[in-house]
Amino acid sequence: MELMSAKTAAEKWGITQRRVAVLCAEGRVPGAAIIGNSWVIPEDAQKPVDARSSHAAGLDGAKPRPFLKWAGGKGQLLAEIGKYYPFDGRKITKYAEPFVGGGAVLFDILSRYELEAVYISDVNAELINAYKAVRDKPGELIERLAKLEAGYLPLDADARREVYITNRSRFNLIALGDAVDVEKAALMIFLNRTCFNGLYRVNRKGQFNVPIGSYKNPLICDEANLRAVSEKLQNVEIVRADFAQSASFIDSRTFVYFDPPYRPLTDTANFTSYTETEFGDNEQIRLARFVNEMNVRGAQIVVSNSDPTNANTGDDFFDRLYSLYSICRVAATRMINSNSSARGKINELLISN
Repeated sequence: MELMSAKTAAEKWGITQRRVAVLCAEGRVPGAAIIGNSWVIPEDAQKPVDARSSHAAGLDGAKPRPFLKWAGGKGQLLAEIGKYYPFDGRKITKYAEPFVGGGAVLFDILSRYELEAVYISDVNAELINAYKAVRDKPGELIERLAKLEAGYLPLDADARREVYITNRSRFNLIALGDAVDVEKAALMIFLNRTCFNGLYRVNRKGQFNVPIGSYKNPLICDEANLRAVSEKLQNVEIVRADFAQSASFIDSRTFVYFDPPYRPLTDTANFTSYTETEFGDNEQIRLARFVNEMNVRGAQIVVSNSDPTNANTGDDFFDRLYSLYSICRVAATRMINSNSSARGKINELLISN
């Protein structure tokens, strides 16, 4: 049987070499096999029918969406948060998001408005490195992710676990400097797509320690979305910083969305370990004081957080902390919880001036 390379198949079928590798990894090319680090394909193999979902197909006109799963992501609350967007007039021409996380609100705004300036930040160095890699080096990032995907999807569960642990160890070994590290960004996206529940959690040493998930066919390299995101991030200032550093950007022409690590509803529900440091009540109070300062400047502000009254009707922590502001309780679904029975509708707070 005559064989051809993935590159030859890509030219023959009129698709990218990365797409050929994905089709082979998905078992959709009969007779395809890995020799060394490359796919080889029967020369008479036919191009499979493209069964990709519409969100992964095509680069033109793609609407960017978060490229990482993130605890507390705001995708389900965009309709509620969108009611507060103040961009229809001429006064508000800038946007700041000092706890960017997965960026659901960011990408919604970038898709809908052309703004004068946009600023995002987070204290999570790995997260900020990933954003910069998507913005500055999308081609190299996509190439690395395609290799990770092609080397992972064909494996059985035991082999996948070994690859996952190896990549997790490599991710923890790489120390970030001032330059964008594409390898670490690719590993972060790989781990995010293949780990348990898409969690990002670190221990006291700052090491990512989430176990492997059980996804059968995770989309590790979402080329269409990564290119759409990269395009939208071109004029965005991306900074690794404490939220207070955004003061240098925020003024009376700015809409600011603060989405800090949520205050845990119970002692056993504490999940604030996005970095090796925690965001406790003292930090929540410091944030509220900063919000007051930005309010005095004339910025338009929305803050989201958990609603303590879900667990204790007498816990008015945020009602007291933001007593000068409008507090709206909206229903949300808790998506990330180790106990599946604890996932369900709860109230969250949207606080605005």
